[in-house]
Amino acid sequence: MSHLPGLRAFVPALAIMITLAAACGVVFAVLAAAQPAEVRRAVAAESDVRDLTGLVPLTGAPAARPASVTPRPSPSGTRAAGGPGLTPTPPSLLVISQSTLPQETKDDISRLKHVQKIDSFDGGAVKVSGIGLNLLAVDPARFRAWAPKAVADQPGVWNALNNGEFVADSSATRRFGLVLGSEYQVDGGPRLRAAASAPFGLPGVDGLVSEETGRRLGLLPGVALLVNGPEKASAALKSGVSKLLSPGTQVVVVGGNRTAGTVVEKATAKKAVPDKAATGGGAAADEPVAARRATVGRPGSYLELYRLSAGVCPGLSWTVLAAIGQVESSHGRNNGPSSAGAQGPMQFMPATWKAYGVDGDADGVADIWSPYDAVPSAANYLCANGAGQGGKKLEKAIWFYNHSWSYVAKVMSISQAYAATYP
Repeated sequence: MSHLPGLRAFVPALAIMITLAAACGVVFAVLAAAQPAEVRRAVAAESDVRDLTGLVPLTGAPAARPASVTPRPSPSGTRAAGGPGLTPTPPSLLVISQSTLPQETKDDISRLKHVQKIDSFDGGAVKVSGIGLNLLAVDPARFRAWAPKAVADQPGVWNALNNGEFVADSSATRRFGLVLGSEYQVDGGPRLRAAASAPFGLPGVDGLVSEETGRRLGLLPGVALLVNGPEKASAALKSGVSKLLSPGTQVVVVGGNRTAGTVVEKATAKKAVPDKAATGGGAAADEPVAARRATVGRPGSYLELYRLSAGVCPGLSWTVLAAIGQVESSHGRNNGPSSAGAQGPMQFMPATWKAYGVDGDADGVADIWSPYDAVPSAANYLCANGAGQGGKKLEKAIWFYNHSWSYVAKVMSISQAYAATYP
């Protein structure tokens, strides 16, 4: 598809957007966490390594699923929220570049003092009936941690993005009179359904679409960067980041306008309705769904299941999957739901599962509660974040599974212990 009208004017449009944002004291930048030295060092083997040969996976039959979503406490010392990509990392800065930010520049930013995390996204301006909308194209599983908690806890928002629909910022919904549930024709492009509205709190950003939809719209790759760091260091953070950017790149501090308590609105309701998966009210939304296959069959032990599932991600050691399986659920002994709503033996959030869940036993569905689906799905998620490349890429992929470097160290320690136990 050819580029849509207005996309070439993306930078000027964003310049205006950032000018307005700056007046509000807001910066739009996402920073990837710098890898701490202790993770790079060899870690001592975990003493509590579970036996794998005698552990037989459950079949994932309905009887194995909980009758209702009752949050469980997190195992001590493992995680605060449960499931991949859940630790909130509110943006301190928003960076808008005139072109794709070079990887070297992003690496330099990630090494700055006070920078805890960065991430880049596609962006651009499109027109709907002549009205310009500034959009970001995101991977829901990655972007969710950057959203205000009330928004992050609403699976309907992330499912809408996975379905190729448009999620408008609440301010844009009011400003442009958008009607949720309606389809809007992009000038010279596809139709977009406004499926939900949420307060993302990023000045000048009118809404989100998925990465795939962004490509269809011709959004520009990697021009937006979010940066996370301590709020008290925002001024120093902005100064340091600005020095590394080319002339014309905009940097805005993101702050107090991110109203985490504002309710998310959905196209299926006349008024805002809390999502059961976010509030612990029911499990109906988590029924198995059709999915692509990554067949590993139904092996007779967790040891064999981990070994076969590692084949989903060439270069990934099965011991990493085994370590994550132990930390998350003690190999199916504690499948949740967690206090944050993570489910199954590998503790996926439903929205992340919809994006990365695979059908491991070729029964036609991807079941979040079935180890035969959950373990290869974990390999799929890790692989999407570079785990198959090993080294620092592997450690960062584990970090994406749960945004904690102590979690990475724990998983690596247990992985090494399994490698020694099952050579």
